[in-house]
Amino acid sequence: MRNGVWRVEQVRAAEAALMATLPEGTLMHRAATGLASRIGRMLSQTRGCYGSTVTLLVGAGDNGGDALYAGAQLARRGARVLAVEVFPGRSHPGGVAALLDAGGRLVDEPPAETDLAVDGIFGIGGRPGLPARAGELVTRLAGVPMIAVDVPSGVDVDTGAVNSDAVRADITVTFGCRKPALMVGTAAEHAGMIDLVDIGLDPYLPEPYALIPVLDDIARWWPRPHAWDNKYTRGVLGVCAGSFRYPGAGELAVAGALAGPAGYIRYAGTAARHVRYRYPEVVTKDRVADAGRVQAWVAGPGMGTDSVADSQLRSALAAPVPMCLDADALTLVAHDPSMLVGRRHGTVMTPHDREFARLSGHAIGDDRIGEAVALAKRLECVVLLKGYRTVVADAFGNVHVNPTGDPALATAGSGDVLAGLIGSLLAAGLSPVRSAVAGAFLHGLAGRHAARQGPVTATRIADALHDVVAELS
Repeated sequence: MRNGVWRVEQVRAAEAALMATLPEGTLMHRAATGLASRIGRMLSQTRGCYGSTVTLLVGAGDNGGDALYAGAQLARRGARVLAVEVFPGRSHPGGVAALLDAGGRLVDEPPAETDLAVDGIFGIGGRPGLPARAGELVTRLAGVPMIAVDVPSGVDVDTGAVNSDAVRADITVTFGCRKPALMVGTAAEHAGMIDLVDIGLDPYLPEPYALIPVLDDIARWWPRPHAWDNKYTRGVLGVCAGSFRYPGAGELAVAGALAGPAGYIRYAGTAARHVRYRYPEVVTKDRVADAGRVQAWVAGPGMGTDSVADSQLRSALAAPVPMCLDADALTLVAHDPSMLVGRRHGTVMTPHDREFARLSGHAIGDDRIGEAVALAKRLECVVLLKGYRTVVADAFGNVHVNPTGDPALATAGSGDVLAGLIGSLLAAGLSPVRSAVAGAFLHGLAGRHAARQGPVTATRIADALHDVVAELS
């Protein structure tokens, strides 16, 4: 199955095309079998399927039918399966009959004790939010392991927004392909672990709405030195970061760069003394104008927003090389977007939500993918919108969603390390989009690696990057 996400309209069209080739009900039975299999595996980690109690929250649509048919399979394996109708009398009739024939039961309320609950309330056609009865049922099952059918009920499937009550699942068993709500926005947290079940949809899917990179992609893209390379041909990166007030930002950006593939790092800024003492392999200057020739620039972390920083940034932007702009550089560009006019070499911008608001002129909305694409088109650059599921978008509407995000990355200086790594990839010749995608992917893995060692700091993330990069080979 392809690595991507597809919107509701795309999934509906693909399902219709597939169902036209199959006997009636086949697709639902495929989905139910995959769902029952995953529930069975989850139960096997505790008391096993036989004798366990499974509570189904059943809506009026096909997702309710999937849950009911899956419940019938579990009942035949010895589970006590109880189905609560969210909309009494409107549940899938075939599914209800199958459950009752297998020994399952319809009940008015959830039992006092249950081993596992299944959210079959709404599917991809459901509106965001939960009706009152559904919300009450979900609340009563708080603390019970929850498996969502296709998507957690109540989320906005196409954007990943959660603006009202929604199910928070431990596992979401999704069918045929991933949907945006499983990968972006607050909904991605509600989805929990994603289990993708193949129902034969892949040949009927169009090009994905967004791509999801995997480790094989990063390993294939990664620039590796050749026997004839030297430090210059491997890529020379200029780093303009840090200041008298924030020298650590310069050090962290350099640390991220040193974990990447570039062969030579030139630092330019007022934290030169700190960088030189920490990293003797880095050549340091006080000004961008004195740094010499580079193949790419990183600018912004901790450099400040005064007239000196503004001058430094403009000098770097004038160089005919790709750039990664982060932190204070984004603030300066937000004040004067004309800085980017006329740039013919790739620019990667790495805003978090507040920086995005400065650049776009408005607070970020529910549709994080759409917002990133719109800003990328307006500024004619690559936008890396940071978050639990970072979005990378270019000016042509191409989107990647990073799957390796970790809450541990939300620590001071973490973004400085990411900017340095992206800059190193740019200097080594990787395209701006791939530099951003690869940087975010490995940065996420490094955050997870660092979290296993104890409290996460930016320095630990930078150290972990070396191990993560080493594993690529």
